[in-house]
Amino acid sequence: MLYRPSFAALAVLVLAPLINADGLYSKGSSVLQVDGKNYDKLIKNSKLASIVEFYAPWCGHCKSLKPAYEKAAKSLEGLAQVAAINCDDESNKAFCGSMGVKGFPTLKTVRPTLKTGKPITQDYQGPRTAKDIVEAVKGIIPNHVKRVSDKDLDGWLKEGNDTAKAILFSNKGTTSALIKVLAGEFYGKLAFAQIRDKDNKAISTFGISTYPTLMVLPGGTEPTVVYDGPMIKPLMQAFLAQYAYKASGSSTTNEKNQKPLADSKKKPSTDSARASSDSSTFSEASASHASEEASSAAASGSTITIDLPTPPTESPDPIATSADTPAPAAMPDIPPPLSQLSTPEELQAQCLGPKTPTCILVLLPSSADPEATLPESATQALASLSEIAEKHKQRGTKLFPFFSIPATNIAATSLREGLGLKGHDEVELLAVNGRRGWWKGFTGKGHGIMDVEGWVDGIRLGEGKKEKIPEGLLKEQKAAEEEGETAEEKPGIKHEEL
Repeated sequence: MLYRPSFAALAVLVLAPLINADGLYSKGSSVLQVDGKNYDKLIKNSKLASIVEFYAPWCGHCKSLKPAYEKAAKSLEGLAQVAAINCDDESNKAFCGSMGVKGFPTLKTVRPTLKTGKPITQDYQGPRTAKDIVEAVKGIIPNHVKRVSDKDLDGWLKEGNDTAKAILFSNKGTTSALIKVLAGEFYGKLAFAQIRDKDNKAISTFGISTYPTLMVLPGGTEPTVVYDGPMIKPLMQAFLAQYAYKASGSSTTNEKNQKPLADSKKKPSTDSARASSDSSTFSEASASHASEEASSAAASGSTITIDLPTPPTESPDPIATSADTPAPAAMPDIPPPLSQLSTPEELQAQCLGPKTPTCILVLLPSSADPEATLPESATQALASLSEIAEKHKQRGTKLFPFFSIPATNIAATSLREGLGLKGHDEVELLAVNGRRGWWKGFTGKGHGIMDVEGWVDGIRLGEGKKEKIPEGLLKEQKAAEEEGETAEEKPGIKHEEL
Protein backbone atom coordinates (compact mmCIF):
# COMPACT_ATOMS: atom_id res chain seq x y z
CA MET A 1 0.00 0.00 0.00
CA LEU A 2 1.44 3.38 -1.02
CA TYR A 3 0.79 6.68 0.68
CA ARG A 4 1.09 9.72 -1.57
CA PRO A 5 1.19 12.94 0.46
CA SER A 6 -0.72 15.99 -0.65
CA PHE A 7 0.87 19.38 -0.26
CA ALA A 8 -2.47 20.45 1.18
CA ALA A 9 -1.30 18.63 4.31
CA LEU A 10 1.00 21.55 4.96
CA ALA A 11 -2.04 23.68 5.74
CA VAL A 12 -2.64 21.80 8.99
CA LEU A 13 0.75 22.67 10.40
CA VAL A 14 0.88 25.25 13.11
CA LEU A 15 3.58 27.82 12.54
CA ALA A 16 5.63 29.11 15.43
CA PRO A 17 4.42 32.54 16.52
CA LEU A 18 6.46 35.57 15.61
CA ILE A 19 7.26 37.68 18.61
CA ASN A 20 7.75 41.40 18.46
CA ALA A 21 10.94 42.62 20.04
CA ASP A 22 13.08 45.69 19.70
CA GLY A 23 16.24 43.68 19.44
CA LEU A 24 18.71 42.43 16.85
CA TYR A 25 16.34 40.13 15.00
CA SER A 26 13.39 41.16 12.82
CA LYS A 27 9.97 39.53 12.68
CA GLY A 28 10.92 37.66 9.52
CA SER A 29 14.11 36.22 10.99
CA SER A 30 14.52 32.46 11.30
CA VAL A 31 15.71 33.07 14.85
CA LEU A 32 12.89 32.46 17.33
CA GLN A 33 12.60 35.43 19.67
CA VAL A 34 11.61 34.55 23.20
CA ASP A 35 11.31 36.37 26.51
CA GLY A 36 11.29 35.52 30.17
CA LYS A 37 7.54 34.87 30.17
CA ASN A 38 7.32 32.38 27.31
CA TYR A 39 10.74 30.72 27.68
CA ASP A 40 9.31 27.73 29.55
CA LYS A 41 6.52 27.19 27.02
CA LEU A 42 8.65 27.58 23.88
CA ILE A 43 12.01 26.22 25.02
CA LYS A 44 11.98 24.41 28.35
CA ASN A 45 8.85 22.33 27.67
CA SER A 46 9.58 21.73 23.98
CA LYS A 47 10.39 18.32 22.51
CA LEU A 48 12.85 20.01 20.13
CA ALA A 49 16.49 20.61 20.96
CA SER A 50 17.33 24.32 21.18
CA ILE A 51 20.16 26.77 21.35
CA VAL A 52 19.44 30.12 22.97
CA GLU A 53 21.42 33.34 22.63
CA PHE A 54 21.26 35.80 25.51
CA TYR A 55 22.22 39.17 24.05
CA ALA A 56 22.04 42.95 24.30
CA PRO A 57 21.33 45.07 21.19
CA TRP A 58 24.23 47.43 21.94
CA CYS A 59 26.76 44.56 22.15
CA GLY A 60 29.21 44.62 19.25
CA HIS A 61 30.04 40.93 19.53
CA CYS A 62 26.33 40.10 19.42
CA LYS A 63 26.01 42.07 16.20
CA SER A 64 28.99 40.21 14.76
CA LEU A 65 27.41 36.88 15.65
CA LYS A 66 24.06 37.73 14.04
CA PRO A 67 24.78 36.63 10.41
CA ALA A 68 26.18 33.24 11.44
CA TYR A 69 23.40 32.72 13.98
CA GLU A 70 20.67 33.46 11.44
CA LYS A 71 22.34 31.17 8.92
CA ALA A 72 22.40 28.40 11.51
CA ALA A 73 18.72 29.02 12.25
CA LYS A 74 17.82 28.55 8.59
CA SER A 75 19.83 25.34 8.37
CA LEU A 76 18.09 23.92 11.46
CA GLU A 77 14.52 24.88 10.54
CA GLY A 78 12.21 22.02 11.46
CA LEU A 79 15.00 20.15 13.24
CA ALA A 80 15.74 22.35 16.24
CA GLN A 81 15.04 25.78 17.63
CA VAL A 82 17.54 28.62 17.33
CA ALA A 83 16.29 31.25 19.74
CA ALA A 84 17.38 34.57 21.18
CA ILE A 85 16.37 36.67 24.18
CA ASN A 86 17.03 40.38 24.58
CA CYS A 87 18.53 40.74 28.05
CA ASP A 88 18.56 44.52 27.73
CA ASP A 89 14.77 44.54 27.80
CA GLU A 90 13.69 45.54 31.30
CA SER A 91 11.17 42.70 31.54
CA ASN A 92 13.85 40.09 30.75
CA LYS A 93 16.67 41.24 33.01
CA ALA A 94 15.61 39.24 36.06
CA PHE A 95 15.23 36.11 33.96
CA CYS A 96 18.64 36.53 32.30
CA GLY A 97 20.21 37.00 35.71
CA SER A 98 18.55 33.84 37.01
CA MET A 99 19.94 31.89 34.02
CA GLY A 100 23.48 32.80 35.04
CA VAL A 101 24.12 35.21 32.19
CA LYS A 102 27.27 37.23 32.94
CA GLY A 103 28.35 38.24 29.46
CA PHE A 104 27.10 38.94 25.97
CA PRO A 105 26.52 36.99 23.91
CA THR A 106 25.96 33.89 26.04
CA LEU A 107 24.85 30.76 24.20
CA LYS A 108 23.18 27.82 25.93
CA THR A 109 22.09 24.51 24.45
CA VAL A 110 18.87 22.95 25.74
CA ARG A 111 18.48 19.21 25.25
CA PRO A 112 14.99 17.78 25.93
CA THR A 113 14.61 14.66 28.05
CA LEU A 114 11.76 12.20 28.51
CA LYS A 115 10.57 14.34 31.42
CA THR A 116 8.82 17.37 29.95
CA GLY A 117 10.09 20.58 31.51
CA LYS A 118 13.34 18.97 32.72
CA PRO A 119 15.80 19.60 29.87
CA ILE A 120 19.59 19.50 30.14
CA THR A 121 20.88 23.05 29.77
CA GLN A 122 24.59 23.67 29.14
CA ASP A 123 26.76 26.58 28.07
CA TYR A 124 27.89 26.37 24.45
CA GLN A 125 31.64 26.97 24.35
CA GLY A 126 32.35 25.96 20.75
CA PRO A 127 33.30 28.09 17.72
CA ARG A 128 30.68 30.65 16.73
CA THR A 129 30.39 29.80 13.05
CA ALA A 130 27.13 28.70 11.46
CA LYS A 131 28.54 25.26 10.65
CA ASP A 132 29.81 24.60 14.18
CA ILE A 133 26.58 25.79 15.78
CA VAL A 134 24.53 23.57 13.49
CA GLU A 135 26.68 20.51 14.24
CA ALA A 136 26.57 21.17 17.99
CA VAL A 137 22.77 21.45 18.01
CA LYS A 138 22.32 18.34 15.86
CA GLY A 139 24.55 16.57 18.36
CA ILE A 140 22.12 17.15 21.24
CA ILE A 141 19.00 15.90 19.43
CA PRO A 142 17.86 12.85 21.44
CA ASN A 143 17.97 9.57 19.53
CA HIS A 144 14.94 7.31 20.02
CA VAL A 145 15.59 5.36 16.82
CA LYS A 146 16.50 1.71 17.42
CA ARG A 147 19.11 0.14 15.15
CA VAL A 148 17.59 -3.16 14.04
CA SER A 149 19.55 -5.87 12.22
CA ASP A 150 18.63 -9.27 10.82
CA LYS A 151 19.48 -10.86 14.18
CA ASP A 152 16.98 -8.89 16.24
CA LEU A 153 14.32 -8.09 13.59
CA ASP A 154 11.89 -10.82 14.67
CA GLY A 155 12.15 -9.86 18.32
CA TRP A 156 11.56 -6.18 17.58
CA LEU A 157 8.54 -6.92 15.38
CA LYS A 158 6.95 -9.02 18.14
CA GLU A 159 7.29 -6.20 20.68
CA GLY A 160 3.93 -4.45 20.95
CA ASN A 161 2.49 -5.87 17.74
CA ASP A 162 -0.80 -4.07 18.42
CA THR A 163 0.86 -0.65 18.14
CA ALA A 164 2.21 1.13 15.08
CA LYS A 165 5.88 1.07 14.11
CA ALA A 166 7.90 3.14 11.66
CA ILE A 167 10.95 1.79 9.83
CA LEU A 168 13.50 3.70 7.80
CA PHE A 169 15.53 1.55 5.41
CA SER A 170 18.80 3.33 4.72
CA ASN A 171 22.13 2.75 3.00
CA LYS A 172 23.85 5.00 5.53
CA GLY A 173 25.38 3.99 8.83
CA THR A 174 24.28 7.07 10.76
CA THR A 175 20.84 8.23 11.82
CA SER A 176 19.89 11.59 10.34
CA ALA A 177 18.78 14.51 12.49
CA LEU A 178 15.41 14.50 10.68
CA ILE A 179 14.58 10.92 11.68
CA LYS A 180 15.74 11.57 15.25
CA VAL A 181 13.43 14.60 15.44
CA LEU A 182 10.43 12.68 14.08
CA ALA A 183 11.09 9.82 16.49
CA GLY A 184 11.20 12.31 19.35
CA GLU A 185 7.99 14.04 18.33
CA PHE A 186 6.09 10.74 18.08
CA TYR A 187 7.79 9.12 21.08
CA GLY A 188 5.35 6.87 22.91
CA LYS A 189 3.02 6.72 19.89
CA LEU A 190 5.29 5.24 17.20
CA ALA A 191 8.29 2.97 17.72
CA PHE A 192 11.04 3.97 15.28
CA ALA A 193 13.72 1.70 13.83
CA GLN A 194 16.43 2.02 11.20
CA ILE A 195 17.60 -0.95 9.11
CA ARG A 196 20.72 -0.99 6.94
CA ASP A 197 20.77 -2.08 3.32
CA LYS A 198 23.24 -4.84 4.21
CA ASP A 199 20.65 -6.61 6.39
CA ASN A 200 19.50 -8.88 3.56
CA LYS A 201 16.86 -10.78 5.49
CA ALA A 202 14.99 -7.61 6.45
CA ILE A 203 15.39 -6.11 2.99
CA SER A 204 13.98 -9.27 1.39
CA THR A 205 11.15 -9.57 3.91
CA PHE A 206 9.84 -6.10 3.13
CA GLY A 207 10.81 -6.05 -0.56
CA ILE A 208 12.96 -2.92 -0.33
CA SER A 209 14.76 -1.84 -3.52
CA THR A 210 15.42 1.89 -3.08
CA TYR A 211 16.93 3.96 -0.28
CA PRO A 212 15.87 5.69 1.81
CA THR A 213 12.45 4.06 2.19
CA LEU A 214 10.08 4.92 5.03
CA MET A 215 7.24 2.59 5.92
CA VAL A 216 4.71 2.16 8.70
CA LEU A 217 3.48 -1.09 10.20
CA PRO A 218 0.04 -0.04 11.55
CA GLY A 219 -0.15 -3.06 13.85
CA GLY A 220 -2.39 -6.07 14.09
CA THR A 221 -3.38 -7.50 10.73
CA GLU A 222 -3.29 -4.23 8.80
CA PRO A 223 -0.92 -4.17 5.79
CA THR A 224 2.29 -2.16 5.77
CA VAL A 225 2.17 1.30 4.22
CA VAL A 226 5.08 2.72 2.24
CA TYR A 227 5.62 6.48 2.21
CA ASP A 228 5.87 7.65 -1.40
CA GLY A 229 6.89 11.27 -1.19
CA PRO A 230 9.82 13.64 -0.72
CA MET A 231 11.82 13.30 2.48
CA ILE A 232 10.80 16.64 3.97
CA LYS A 233 9.58 16.97 7.50
CA PRO A 234 6.05 18.46 7.10
CA LEU A 235 4.88 15.78 4.68
CA MET A 236 6.54 12.97 6.61
CA GLN A 237 4.92 14.36 9.76
CA ALA A 238 1.47 14.28 8.18
CA PHE A 239 2.02 10.70 6.99
CA LEU A 240 3.20 9.42 10.37
CA ALA A 241 0.63 11.35 12.40
CA GLN A 242 -2.37 9.48 11.00
CA TYR A 243 -0.97 6.16 12.27
CA ALA A 244 0.56 7.44 15.48
CA TYR A 245 -2.59 9.08 16.78
CA LYS A 246 -4.82 6.37 15.40
CA ALA A 247 -2.87 3.80 17.39
CA SER A 248 -2.92 5.84 20.58
CA GLY A 249 -6.52 6.99 20.20
CA SER A 250 -5.42 10.61 20.54
CA SER A 251 -6.31 13.74 18.64
CA THR A 252 -3.83 14.97 16.03
CA THR A 253 -3.93 18.42 17.53
CA ASN A 254 -0.98 18.75 19.84
CA GLU A 255 -2.67 21.33 22.04
CA LYS A 256 -5.40 18.85 22.97
CA ASN A 257 -2.81 16.41 24.26
CA GLN A 258 -0.97 18.83 26.47
CA LYS A 259 -1.74 18.89 30.14
CA PRO A 260 -2.47 22.37 31.46
CA LEU A 261 0.44 23.90 33.31
CA ALA A 262 0.03 24.73 36.96
CA ASP A 263 -1.72 28.05 37.55
CA SER A 264 0.84 30.83 37.35
CA LYS A 265 -0.70 32.82 40.13
CA LYS A 266 1.02 35.63 41.90
CA LYS A 267 4.30 34.47 43.41
CA PRO A 268 5.11 34.85 47.09
CA SER A 269 6.63 38.12 48.11
CA THR A 270 10.05 36.52 48.66
CA ASP A 271 10.20 35.52 44.99
CA SER A 272 9.04 38.96 43.88
CA ALA A 273 11.72 40.59 45.96
CA ARG A 274 14.36 38.26 44.60
CA ALA A 275 13.26 38.92 41.00
CA SER A 276 13.33 42.65 41.64
CA SER A 277 16.83 42.38 43.07
CA ASP A 278 18.05 40.29 40.10
CA SER A 279 16.58 42.79 37.67
CA SER A 280 18.07 45.79 39.48
CA THR A 281 21.56 44.29 39.71
CA PHE A 282 21.47 43.11 36.11
CA SER A 283 20.26 46.54 34.93
CA GLU A 284 23.10 48.37 36.65
CA ALA A 285 25.76 46.05 35.30
CA SER A 286 24.27 46.04 31.82
CA ALA A 287 24.01 49.83 31.67
CA SER A 288 27.57 50.21 32.89
CA HIS A 289 28.95 47.87 30.25
CA ALA A 290 26.82 49.37 27.52
CA SER A 291 28.53 52.67 28.24
CA GLU A 292 31.96 51.04 28.24
CA GLU A 293 31.27 49.39 24.88
CA ALA A 294 30.19 52.65 23.31
CA SER A 295 33.45 54.29 24.37
CA SER A 296 35.67 51.33 23.50
CA ALA A 297 34.93 50.16 19.98
CA ALA A 298 38.22 48.28 19.80
CA ALA A 299 37.35 45.83 22.52
CA SER A 300 38.98 42.43 22.11
CA GLY A 301 37.66 38.89 22.67
CA SER A 302 34.28 37.48 21.77
CA THR A 303 32.28 38.08 24.95
CA ILE A 304 31.57 41.16 27.06
CA THR A 305 31.76 40.22 30.72
CA ILE A 306 29.31 41.54 33.30
CA ASP A 307 30.33 41.24 36.95
CA LEU A 308 27.32 40.06 38.89
CA PRO A 309 26.74 38.27 42.18
CA THR A 310 26.61 34.54 41.43
CA PRO A 311 22.97 33.86 40.49
CA PRO A 312 21.25 30.50 40.22
CA THR A 313 21.97 28.95 36.81
CA GLU A 314 18.99 26.59 36.67
CA SER A 315 15.92 27.66 34.75
CA PRO A 316 13.22 28.80 37.21
CA ASP A 317 10.62 26.16 37.99
CA PRO A 318 7.19 27.18 36.62
CA ILE A 319 5.56 26.11 39.88
CA ALA A 320 6.67 28.61 42.50
CA THR A 321 6.84 27.63 46.17
CA SER A 322 7.34 29.64 49.30
CA ALA A 323 10.59 29.54 51.25
CA ASP A 324 9.09 27.43 54.05
CA THR A 325 7.57 24.81 51.75
CA PRO A 326 9.50 21.55 52.16
CA ALA A 327 10.63 20.11 48.85
CA PRO A 328 12.24 16.71 48.45
CA ALA A 329 15.63 16.79 46.78
CA ALA A 330 15.49 14.96 43.45
CA MET A 331 18.67 12.93 43.15
CA PRO A 332 19.64 12.11 39.58
CA ASP A 333 20.43 8.53 38.60
CA ILE A 334 24.20 8.67 38.18
CA PRO A 335 25.67 5.71 36.28
CA PRO A 336 28.68 3.98 37.85
CA PRO A 337 32.12 5.21 36.69
CA LEU A 338 34.20 3.29 34.16
CA SER A 339 36.62 0.66 35.36
CA GLN A 340 40.19 1.92 35.37
CA LEU A 341 43.23 0.07 34.06
CA SER A 342 46.07 1.50 36.11
CA THR A 343 48.92 -0.79 35.08
CA PRO A 344 50.31 -2.16 31.80
CA GLU A 345 49.51 -5.67 33.01
CA GLU A 346 45.84 -4.84 33.42
CA LEU A 347 45.70 -3.19 30.00
CA GLN A 348 47.30 -6.19 28.33
CA ALA A 349 45.08 -8.71 30.11
CA GLN A 350 41.87 -6.88 29.23
CA CYS A 351 42.49 -5.34 25.80
CA LEU A 352 45.90 -5.93 24.25
CA GLY A 353 46.36 -9.67 24.54
CA PRO A 354 46.37 -12.12 21.60
CA LYS A 355 42.83 -13.27 22.43
CA THR A 356 41.30 -10.06 23.76
CA PRO A 357 38.13 -8.72 22.07
CA THR A 358 37.16 -5.15 21.30
CA CYS A 359 37.62 -2.58 24.07
CA ILE A 360 36.82 1.12 24.24
CA LEU A 361 39.63 3.04 25.94
CA VAL A 362 39.69 6.57 27.30
CA LEU A 363 43.26 7.82 27.51
CA LEU A 364 43.15 10.53 30.16
CA PRO A 365 45.34 13.62 29.76
CA SER A 366 48.42 14.15 31.87
CA SER A 367 48.99 17.15 34.09
CA ALA A 368 52.02 18.71 35.78
CA ASP A 369 49.90 18.99 38.92
CA PRO A 370 48.94 15.51 40.19
CA GLU A 371 46.06 17.00 42.19
CA ALA A 372 44.60 18.94 39.27
CA THR A 373 41.07 18.08 38.17
CA LEU A 374 40.44 16.61 34.73
CA PRO A 375 39.54 19.06 31.93
CA GLU A 376 35.90 19.31 30.85
CA SER A 377 36.49 17.30 27.65
CA ALA A 378 37.76 14.34 29.69
CA THR A 379 34.98 14.42 32.28
CA GLN A 380 32.38 14.72 29.52
CA ALA A 381 33.83 11.73 27.65
CA LEU A 382 33.81 9.63 30.83
CA ALA A 383 30.24 10.68 31.65
CA SER A 384 29.01 9.89 28.13
CA LEU A 385 30.54 6.41 28.09
CA SER A 386 29.27 5.69 31.61
CA GLU A 387 25.74 6.60 30.54
CA ILE A 388 25.99 4.47 27.39
CA ALA A 389 27.28 1.47 29.34
CA GLU A 390 24.50 1.79 31.91
CA LYS A 391 21.86 2.13 29.19
CA HIS A 392 22.93 -1.15 27.58
CA LYS A 393 23.13 -2.84 30.97
CA GLN A 394 19.55 -1.85 31.76
CA ARG A 395 18.40 -3.09 28.36
CA GLY A 396 20.26 -6.36 28.82
CA THR A 397 22.14 -5.92 25.55
CA LYS A 398 25.69 -7.17 25.15
CA LEU A 399 28.33 -4.49 24.67
CA PHE A 400 32.12 -4.53 24.69
CA PRO A 401 33.81 -3.15 27.83
CA PHE A 402 34.80 0.47 28.43
CA PHE A 403 37.93 1.37 30.40
CA SER A 404 39.69 4.57 31.44
CA ILE A 405 43.50 4.70 31.30
CA PRO A 406 45.15 7.26 33.62
CA ALA A 407 48.22 9.11 32.40
CA THR A 408 50.21 7.45 35.21
CA ASN A 409 49.88 4.13 33.39
CA ILE A 410 53.09 4.13 31.33
CA ALA A 411 51.41 1.95 28.71
CA ALA A 412 49.31 4.98 27.75
CA THR A 413 52.46 6.71 26.49
CA SER A 414 53.26 3.73 24.24
CA LEU A 415 49.76 3.78 22.80
CA ARG A 416 49.77 7.53 22.14
CA GLU A 417 53.17 7.52 20.47
CA GLY A 418 52.67 4.27 18.56
CA LEU A 419 49.32 5.35 17.14
CA GLY A 420 50.44 8.90 16.40
CA LEU A 421 47.85 10.52 18.65
CA LYS A 422 47.78 14.10 19.89
CA GLY A 423 49.77 15.48 22.79
CA HIS A 424 49.55 13.96 26.23
CA ASP A 425 47.38 16.84 27.45
CA GLU A 426 44.42 15.76 25.27
CA VAL A 427 41.79 13.15 26.08
CA GLU A 428 41.63 10.36 23.50
CA LEU A 429 38.90 7.81 22.80
CA LEU A 430 39.81 4.72 20.81
CA ALA A 431 38.61 1.21 20.14
CA VAL A 432 41.20 -1.58 20.04
CA ASN A 433 40.99 -5.26 19.23
CA GLY A 434 44.12 -7.20 20.20
CA ARG A 435 42.93 -10.45 18.66
CA ARG A 436 42.36 -8.94 15.20
CA GLY A 437 45.06 -6.30 15.50
CA TRP A 438 43.03 -3.17 14.64
CA TRP A 439 42.19 0.15 16.26
CA LYS A 440 39.85 3.02 15.51
CA GLY A 441 39.98 6.55 16.90
CA PHE A 442 37.12 8.86 17.86
CA THR A 443 36.37 11.42 15.16
CA GLY A 444 33.55 13.45 16.73
CA LYS A 445 33.83 17.18 17.36
CA GLY A 446 32.68 16.98 20.95
CA HIS A 447 32.39 14.36 23.68
CA GLY A 448 28.68 14.73 24.35
CA ILE A 449 26.44 11.67 24.65
CA MET A 450 25.10 11.87 21.09
CA ASP A 451 28.49 12.12 19.38
CA VAL A 452 30.05 9.37 21.48
CA GLU A 453 27.05 7.03 21.21
CA GLY A 454 27.01 7.42 17.42
CA TRP A 455 30.69 6.45 17.30
CA VAL A 456 30.12 3.45 19.58
CA ASP A 457 27.15 2.31 17.47
CA GLY A 458 29.33 2.51 14.36
CA ILE A 459 31.89 0.20 15.97
CA ARG A 460 29.15 -2.23 17.03
CA LEU A 461 27.88 -2.38 13.45
CA GLY A 462 31.36 -2.73 11.98
CA GLU A 463 31.14 0.57 10.12
CA GLY A 464 33.96 2.82 9.05
CA LYS A 465 37.62 2.27 8.36
CA LYS A 466 39.81 0.58 10.95
CA GLU A 467 43.55 1.09 11.28
CA LYS A 468 46.07 -1.69 11.76
CA ILE A 469 47.90 -1.60 15.07
CA PRO A 470 51.51 -0.87 14.02
CA GLU A 471 53.99 -3.72 14.21
CA GLY A 472 56.13 -3.38 17.28
CA LEU A 473 53.52 -1.50 19.32
CA LEU A 474 52.52 -4.63 21.19
CA LYS A 475 56.19 -5.38 21.78
CA GLU A 476 56.63 -1.86 23.06
CA GLN A 477 53.66 -2.53 25.30
CA LYS A 478 55.46 -5.50 26.83
CA ALA A 479 58.65 -3.47 27.18
CA ALA A 480 56.68 -0.77 28.96
CA GLU A 481 55.43 -3.36 31.43
CA GLU A 482 58.96 -4.56 32.17
CA GLU A 483 60.17 -0.99 32.54
CA GLY A 484 57.46 -0.36 35.11
CA GLU A 485 58.57 -3.24 37.32
CA THR A 486 61.19 -2.66 39.99
CA ALA A 487 63.93 -5.16 40.77
CA GLU A 488 62.54 -5.64 44.28
CA GLU A 489 58.99 -6.51 43.23
CA LYS A 490 58.66 -8.51 40.04
CA PRO A 491 55.09 -9.73 39.55
CA GLY A 492 54.66 -13.50 39.51
CA ILE A 493 52.66 -13.35 36.26
CA LYS A 494 53.87 -14.96 33.08
CA HIS A 495 52.66 -12.82 30.18
CA GLU A 496 51.63 -14.41 26.94
CA GLU A 497 53.48 -13.39 23.80
CA LEU A 498 51.61 -10.40 22.30
